[in-house]
Amino acid sequence: MPTHALRSSTKLFVVVTLSLVLASCDTSTPPIVCDGPSSSNGTCTCGQGTSACPVSPGPEFLYTAGSGQIQAFSIDRNNGALTTVGSMPGPATTFGLTAVSNQFLYVSDPADEQLDSFLINQTTGALTAVMGSPFSTGAFSLPAGLASPAGSDLLYAADVAGVDGFTTNATGTPAAISGSPFPSGTNLFLTIDPSGTFLYTSIDDPPGGIFAFTIGSTGALTAVSGSPFAIPGQTVLNSRPFGIVDTGSYVYAALSDTNQIAAFSIVSGTGALTAVPNSPFSAGMTPTALVFANGFLYALNDGGITGYSINSSNGVLTPLSGSPFTVIGDAMTADSFGEYLYVAGLSGIQAFSINSANGALTPVGGSPFPASAATVSTVVQIPPP
Repeated sequence: MPTHALRSSTKLFVVVTLSLVLASCDTSTPPIVCDGPSSSNGTCTCGQGTSACPVSPGPEFLYTAGSGQIQAFSIDRNNGALTTVGSMPGPATTFGLTAVSNQFLYVSDPADEQLDSFLINQTTGALTAVMGSPFSTGAFSLPAGLASPAGSDLLYAADVAGVDGFTTNATGTPAAISGSPFPSGTNLFLTIDPSGTFLYTSIDDPPGGIFAFTIGSTGALTAVSGSPFAIPGQTVLNSRPFGIVDTGSYVYAALSDTNQIAAFSIVSGTGALTAVPNSPFSAGMTPTALVFANGFLYALNDGGITGYSINSSNGVLTPLSGSPFTVIGDAMTADSFGEYLYVAGLSGIQAFSINSANGALTPVGGSPFPASAATVSTVVQIPPP
């Protein structure tokens, strides 16, 4: 087992991907977003009676956590370069990092059965501890991966035997949703459909699988019929699914123990999963994290990033030309526009620009950027003023 990727049998990695597709009126850099209606092809409709279009996006920040520190960086939209904003003390070990409503940052702390909560400065990205933080997740809990539906006040944490659900108030204080935790078996990582309708979690109980929930109006979770969905070819041994992403049409899970990626298509309306043809796909040694960016899928594994194009009609993965890309790290995420990929490791944060035509990765000037070792990372895009 690779020593840099899994330094102990209990070390986990998680990537909470913010793959938000923001419509634009042209292809200029930095990107622009619509302040008005969008057409069916995603372009802005800037006609009479609509408000000013285009509008420059708000600032964007990268956050990492691990080794007792939470670090904040601003992202230069012109070139993907990072500038250090600052840092705050955090959990010694964490498996989850996500933002709620672009206003609050949450970090899981399984060793102390709690969540750390921080207010995000909407201009600078600096963090301030929320009053009352950290917040307990309950006795015998081990909160791991975190996820939140875009634009909601909901927060979910993967846990020992289920998923913990919370609502968050105007001050960033989480409160357990009625019925939480929602049974699913032991799970490590979560992903939420871009529609905010479904939640998927990777089940670590042998032989492993994917549990699907619908998200109710109160945030309560209801198991999708057929859950958990079996990973093809896994009958006795645990495939140990780690990172998991939802593209809106397909769900992909990294299988750390079998060096593969499991792929499922999402049944429209129900959230049920159907195995993609030829799934699972080869993913290099010990894949731990997945990121969906600019229409491509990237898997962080032992010593590299394996990139794939996705067949839009059936979800089949095809390795990108030049893949795997050489890089060593423990956490991976992408910016909100899918233009840049960030990998945090012992040497700092390595940044890459993503070729929109073929998915190729090119190092950003000045990379790697100084940073402490981290095991999780996420990006927060502040809405336009």
